[in-house]
Amino acid sequence: MSFRSTAEVIDRFNRAFVDRDRDLLADLVAEDCVMESVQPAPTGERVTGRQACLDWWGALVDDRTSRFEPQEVVVAGERAAIRWNYRYGPGPSDWVSGVNLMHVRDGQIIEALGYSKTAGEVPLATDN
Repeated sequence: MSFRSTAEVIDRFNRAFVDRDRDLLADLVAEDCVMESVQPAPTGERVTGRQACLDWWGALVDDRTSRFEPQEVVVAGERAAIRWNYRYGPGPSDWVSGVNLMHVRDGQIIEALGYSKTAGEVPLATDN
C-alpha cells in the first residue's frame, strides 16, 4: 500500500474546509487521532478518536456561516504547521488568526493541535 505524503494529507485536509467537502476527510484521520481545538482557552477542547475528530471537523466544514482560509503551510517530515484565518461572522472584525500543528503518520493525521490569537486583554511583559 502506498501512503500519501504529509504535504498531500495536509493539502487535502485544507481543501475539505475550503471546498466544504467533508468526504475529503474520510480516510485522512487515524483511529487514535487526538485533536485540540483553539477554544475554550487556555487549553482548548480535546477530541479523541477517529469518529469524534471526523464529527468535530465535519461540523466545521458544514457550517456555512464561517470560513476557514489557509494562509501558509510548512511541512517538515511527519509534521506540518498550517497558518490560517477563520472568519466566523459578516463583520469586519469577525475573524481570528491561528495555527494548527499537525502530525501525520502513514498517510493519516494522528494529532492536530490548534492555537489562535485571542480576543480581549492579555497582559504582556512589555506592559510593565
